[in-house]
Amino acid sequence: MNPLVNPDGPLLGVNIDHVATLRNARGGSFPDPVQLAHEAVQGGADIVTFHLREDRRHIHDADVDRLKQSIGVPLNFESAVTDEMLEIIERVRPEMVCLVPERRQEITTEGGLDVAGQAERVADACSRLARAGCRVSLFIEPGARQIEASARTGAPCVELHTGAWANAVDRGDTVRADMEGVRLREALALAHRLGLQTNAGHGLGLGSTGPVAAMGGVLELHIGHAIVGHALSVGMTQAVRDFKACIRRAIASSSGRPA
Repeated sequence: MNPLVNPDGPLLGVNIDHVATLRNARGGSFPDPVQLAHEAVQGGADIVTFHLREDRRHIHDADVDRLKQSIGVPLNFESAVTDEMLEIIERVRPEMVCLVPERRQEITTEGGLDVAGQAERVADACSRLARAGCRVSLFIEPGARQIEASARTGAPCVELHTGAWANAVDRGDTVRADMEGVRLREALALAHRLGLQTNAGHGLGLGSTGPVAAMGGVLELHIGHAIVGHALSVGMTQAVRDFKACIRRAIASSSGRPA
């Protein structure tokens, strides 16, 4: 079996950042992102994802320590490429790290990491984190320049930014969605030729998750805002189950197997 292809479809990483955003809006400890991470695992989350930002706008350092101590599935630590964050990761030693761009003024992470423009710095970070026992992925735009640069850094994985695809689907812009779908498929094919595990995420909802899962070659989907938003209606455990079911249906439909 090709290790870069999972016939059962991608694993689901649930990003809990926006639980912390809601908590921080009022201060205190409720809702607790660690408790909601446990509920996500109960619903079938394969990975728990979080982004410790330099400004600590949602996840806090104490949250990271509690997640490490209590969550039984792999943790995916999203991080800017800074000495402060690399030192924290070396202490925490999460199973996975995703290096992302970060700007103070942005609402959420916008655009991919410019690996090609800072190749030496990213390669040094990848080497440093590999020595800490972390599997590193790079959050990038689905284009040849960034994929090829990522392969040269020594990172074993990339995570393709799906925001443009998801926005087009949400708007009902079928022309743009088709264009972005082609771009994602071409990026997946190139990444696989270069030996990179390929994950995907950003902006995905119930309407856009299935088609990405069915593209083939996506090993992990990392989804946060849409799952947390859906959880406001149905609870976190059921929200994760709904997204997992969406992935299963897409894989079954693409393979001709029963869901």
